[in-house]
Amino acid sequence: MISMGYEIKPFANLSGANLCCANLRGANLRCADLHCAKLRCADLSGANLSGANLRGANLRGANLRCAKLRCADLCGADLCGANLRGADLNGADLCGANLRCADLSGANLRGVNLRGADLSGANLRGADLDFSCWPLWCGSIGVIVDAKLARQLAAHFCAVECNDPKYIKARAAIMDFAKLSHKAFECGLLSKQDDYPF
Repeated sequence: MISMGYEIKPFANLSGANLCCANLRGANLRCADLHCAKLRCADLSGANLSGANLRGANLRGANLRCAKLRCADLCGADLCGANLRGADLNGADLCGANLRCADLSGANLRGVNLRGADLSGANLRGADLDFSCWPLWCGSIGVIVDAKLARQLAAHFCAVECNDPKYIKARAAIMDFAKLSHKAFECGLLSKQDDYPF
C-alpha cells in the first residue's frame, strides 16, 4: 500500500500498475499514464489527474472526491460505486465508462462525453452537465437527478420538433416545468430573454 505523502511526478508512466487501496490523496498525477491501472478503492481525493490517461482503469469504489480530472481520458474506465463528489471532470472523456451507483453530486461535467456510459443508479444531484453528451440508452435509467437537471432534460425534450399528437400532448403537459430550466431561452421555449425565470 502506498502511504500518504508518496510523491508521483506529473507525466509518470504507471500504465497497468497495481495501486489498489493506495493512499494518493492530493497527489499530482497530471498527464500521468494510468491506462489499465488497478486503482480499486484507492484514495485519490483532491488529486490532480488533469489530462491523465485512465483509459480502461479499474477505479471501482475509489475516492475521487474533489479530484481534478479536467480533460482526462476515462474511456472504458470502471468507476462503479466511486466517490466523485465535487470532482472537476470538465471536458473529460467518459465514453463507455461504468459509472453505476457512482456519486457525482456537485461534480463539474461540462462538455463531458458520456456516450455509451452506464449511469444506472448514479447520483447527479447538483452536477453541471451543460454541453455534455447525455446517454440515450438504458444505461441512463434510474439516474438520480435534482430539479435543475430534470428541467434541463425537459427543456431539450420540448425543443424537439415532432407532429405526432401524443408528443404534442406530452410536450404541453411538461412545458411549464421545462420553461423553468436555465436553458429554456436557448431552447427556444421563451419568447424573449425578459421571460427568463432566473
